[in-house]
Amino acid sequence: MNKTKTNWTVQILIALGALFVLVPLYLTITIALKNPQQLAQSVLAWPDKLHFENFSEAIQMTNFWAAFGNSAIITVSVVILTLLTNSMVAYAIARNMHKRFFNILYYFLVSAMFIPFPIIMLPIVKQMSDWGLDNMVGLILLYVVYGLSFNIFVYVGYIKSIPKELEEAAIMDGASTWGVFWKVIFPLLTPINATVAILTALWAWNDFMLPLVLLDQNSATLPLVQYVFQGQFSTNYNLAFASYIMALAPMVVVYLFAQKWIINGVTKGAIK
Repeated sequence: MNKTKTNWTVQILIALGALFVLVPLYLTITIALKNPQQLAQSVLAWPDKLHFENFSEAIQMTNFWAAFGNSAIITVSVVILTLLTNSMVAYAIARNMHKRFFNILYYFLVSAMFIPFPIIMLPIVKQMSDWGLDNMVGLILLYVVYGLSFNIFVYVGYIKSIPKELEEAAIMDGASTWGVFWKVIFPLLTPINATVAILTALWAWNDFMLPLVLLDQNSATLPLVQYVFQGQFSTNYNLAFASYIMALAPMVVVYLFAQKWIINGVTKGAIK
């Protein structure tokens, strides 16, 4: 009978990785459930009395539901537009890489990943302001465009692995290029669509810089309203951490559901 040898190096690294995740999460929860006096006594200790009123106070101070609605509208819109537009662009490039124009276009778009946002921040803000797009609509469009370079990179690699015979069979049955993409290619993109959707949603939901330079206070997203806890001489950490948990929770739920969707999508893709 063969005995499985334990790789202690891997086990230790996994344990250390888990600690790096779990310890900050534990601190976040405990600080959110304490009052300032309990926090001053001990940061690590679990509170003897839980202060759930921190969450209700944080909701009132940040106008949480308005900011939540703004973040939700922006994130959902960005994810939908990104999946629809970026996948089409990637399909056109992937099936025409043998042509010089599309080959240059691919490397041009991918190279945009290496341009730091602060370098182009001021010109972008000025241009969007001149066009009257320094609002949520402009922010959504910028997210779709800024995500194009990375998404093209992952989409093109995935589309190249799809046999062209499937498209040729659909064309012989009378399908147009538009029909081939939506009826044949797009359904096969489910696993990579799930990956792009998760990464895009996390980015749009958590981003601070773009909303800061484009949106006014009435359109503030959840990351922006966290500023309310930063005073000139002090910070209310208990309410701030309670607000952080509420802002984080939706994305955790989305990721848990989407993770299962990715696994199912990969399995179905392998069977096909």
